[in-house]
Amino acid sequence: MSLVHPLLAGRGIDHAFGTRADAEPPGLLRPRQVHGALAVAAAACRGGVEADAVVAGRGGAPVGVVTADCVPVLAAAADGAAVAAIHAGWRGLAAGVIAAGIDALRQEARGTPILAAIGPHIAPCCYEVDAPVLDALRYSGADLDAATRPSRPGHRRLDLGRVARDALLRAGVEATSIGAFEGACTSCDAARFHSYRRDGARSGRLVHWIRPGNPSSP
Repeated sequence: MSLVHPLLAGRGIDHAFGTRADAEPPGLLRPRQVHGALAVAAAACRGGVEADAVVAGRGGAPVGVVTADCVPVLAAAADGAAVAAIHAGWRGLAAGVIAAGIDALRQEARGTPILAAIGPHIAPCCYEVDAPVLDALRYSGADLDAATRPSRPGHRRLDLGRVARDALLRAGVEATSIGAFEGACTSCDAARFHSYRRDGARSGRLVHWIRPGNPSSP
């Protein structure tokens, strides 16, 4: 059963973070993901564009991304008239994909405050990384003192969700406008989630989507 976040659902914003059993909704537009930082308009997805963030305006089709441990972020203008789906693995986070996605959404939102929900992803309990990953994230401005803890020599446990949250804050999203699913680890929870770290190349993908519309005012 797909997951919805109260931060978005409370504004009447139609969205879902996928689980193993979920199929994508009809008409979904999503890019060919490449672990980069390009944000595109929804229409570009019809041509198979390579990107890792996609934005749609009022009346458009649902937009989405897929993950299998990376961080999905679904964001929206508070009135629901513009939305974005962002795929953020460590490479995308290091490259600035969240800032790119939020900047593109802000252009569509036209001054309306931004809300963002961070979906299920691999948690630090299951995600150990080495120096090249840490160096790339540190160079991008991530606070690794807060987002990592020591493991074996030359490695640390990485909290991708914390890095994503910090990137949203740096992009100008208010702390009270950011939500997450605490304790939802894609690698730990095999019953609900696909995980590349756990299952390797045979892993499936989770589909996360959001639809622009005309939600009721709070």
